[in-house]
Amino acid sequence: MRSIKDGLKHLGQSIKSGSSLTIFSSNQIIRLLSKHGLIKEAHNLFDEMPERNIYSWNAIIWANIESLNLTRAISLFDSTPLKDTVTYNSILTGYVRSDGYQPHAFQTFAKMRKDDNLVCVDEVTLTTMLNLTAKLCFSSYGKQLHCCMIKTNNHSSCFSVSSLIDMYSKCDCFKEACQVFTDCSMFDLVSKNAMLAAYCREGEMEMALNLFRRRNDLNDEVSWNTLISGYVQNGYDEQALELFVCMEFEGFKSNEHTFGSLLTALASLRRFKHAKEVHSKVLKNGTISNPFVSSGIVDVYCKCGETGYAESVLARIASEKSFATTSMIVGYSSKGNMSEARRLFDSSSDKNIVMWTAMFSGYAKSHNPEAVFNLLNDYNSIPDVLILTSVLTACSMQAAIDLGKQVHAYILRIGFENDDNYRKLISTMIDMYSKSGNFPYAKRIFEKIYSRDTILYNVMIAAHAHHGYESESISLFEEMLERGLKPDKATFISLLSACRHHGLVEIGEKYFISMEKEFGLSRDADHYACMIDLYGRANQLEKTVTLMKSFYGKVDNVMLGTFLNACKMNKNIELAREVENELTRVEGGLGKRYVQLANVYAAEGKWDEMERIRNVIRAKEVKKIAGCSWIYVDGKCHVFTVGDIFHPEREVIFTVLEFLFSDLSMVKTEFLNC
Repeated sequence: MRSIKDGLKHLGQSIKSGSSLTIFSSNQIIRLLSKHGLIKEAHNLFDEMPERNIYSWNAIIWANIESLNLTRAISLFDSTPLKDTVTYNSILTGYVRSDGYQPHAFQTFAKMRKDDNLVCVDEVTLTTMLNLTAKLCFSSYGKQLHCCMIKTNNHSSCFSVSSLIDMYSKCDCFKEACQVFTDCSMFDLVSKNAMLAAYCREGEMEMALNLFRRRNDLNDEVSWNTLISGYVQNGYDEQALELFVCMEFEGFKSNEHTFGSLLTALASLRRFKHAKEVHSKVLKNGTISNPFVSSGIVDVYCKCGETGYAESVLARIASEKSFATTSMIVGYSSKGNMSEARRLFDSSSDKNIVMWTAMFSGYAKSHNPEAVFNLLNDYNSIPDVLILTSVLTACSMQAAIDLGKQVHAYILRIGFENDDNYRKLISTMIDMYSKSGNFPYAKRIFEKIYSRDTILYNVMIAAHAHHGYESESISLFEEMLERGLKPDKATFISLLSACRHHGLVEIGEKYFISMEKEFGLSRDADHYACMIDLYGRANQLEKTVTLMKSFYGKVDNVMLGTFLNACKMNKNIELAREVENELTRVEGGLGKRYVQLANVYAAEGKWDEMERIRNVIRAKEVKKIAGCSWIYVDGKCHVFTVGDIFHPEREVIFTVLEFLFSDLSMVKTEFLNC
């Protein structure tokens, strides 16, 4: 019986004639039924069999494993009176495929080796266990399996070799993987593809390309997809696109794996035009229904800034929208469009960890700490490192030291040391303590960390500068260089900030020049703003003018505001008047710099000029964002602006203020009478 139709026909004839099926026929029909997803019918036939042999048990056990009903498969495995190698291999496969059953797999394998009646360890057994070892990155056990394969002469087939290469590669034993491939007596497609994947995983793309070109006639779609994926994973996006063109030229068909890698590369390169071309190929190919491909298309459009296209793709996805919705939320969050991100987030019935992380990160980057705290109250799972990083960022924005300490205690209790993002979390924690005014805590945490990176040093250099320890900031920078760490642009912003607070003009100039000459870093507007402020504080306004003229880009509002402050400090109205024409270009509808210019005139008693600027502000209807102050009390942030009369506890606040004013007046009177 080759088809389900033949099997059902044979079964119907047996029922009609009243005769029993032979064991052989029943076993065949069970396999056919399970192959077509008719598990219930397969069980019914199995239960009605008057006699069963070991093949009957193997067929029904495998049917349950294929249908992902491992609990039923285990029950059948424990009930079967006879077990052979196939029985053990079937249940081992079920254990390996399912998370949380790894200990059962090791126990069953050990029991299998002891049971020498009908059972012997074969190639399938060992390759299955190698897959488990690779999954767990358990290299010592993998080496034992390798020895067992050699001992039982199961190490020379293409599937054994590929499994060994895969295991060693995933267990970070690259040399051993290469040795297995070198010792292989035959050069076939399976082992070649396994070694290609190992080279890509190790980042050895030149070796991967050389192997790919060796025996070109063996290459198949898997070979092409493996190399394209390897280029993308190692940051060679352009090469990946070029290889895809060659793949099509050679006549190989693209599939969901090809498109997944291509879309990742295009998202990294922000290639909107090419993304549309790949999108059209996906539609022609029919793989748009694949959730990974559709979410990749949404992601690449979002990263290209074309959210309209992304929304259009999302709306056309008929089923399994969670991946695409996640990409859309991540896209909106990264662009700061939190209202749209929240709309999709609230409409999603299946909120995954990526969605939550994107929302936390988006609110933190949008400087909306209250939204971060509210979201944390709605989050019912255990927060991970990335979510906690966003929460600590929100704490630093509002100087919420009490909540920050609670998060710190939680981190110590759970322990995230092995997480890839742990250093980022610690850096954010140090920044939170520094910005919340608790510098000793920040310094203590930093000193306990021996393995420091550039980001950690940047945060600590900035913290020392912020709290007036400029010389310590410079010492940390020197220590950073001694450790062989390369500074980045953020490092020099922190250093220049330290110099400007302490009036270290010569040292500041030295670091400013060294950025390009010694470290090959281009200087941005923020670096120029630091130098402008440094010169302004040192009464060297002529250097400020020269520096601004040398700036290669357009002067932005930060540089302009810093320059106006320098003019005010140096009482130079003429230079302040020269930049007045730039205000319209850089300010738009905001009025912060106009107010600064008006204050420059007011400081020098130029009331007519000040009034003229005020009239410009009124005529242009520009708005200045009102400054505010806040205080964190009992887990709630209280925000105040000038003349604020809308606080719900305003009567109590004003009563306390009256008492304070009264006490201050009494103290002043007593002091004057002394």
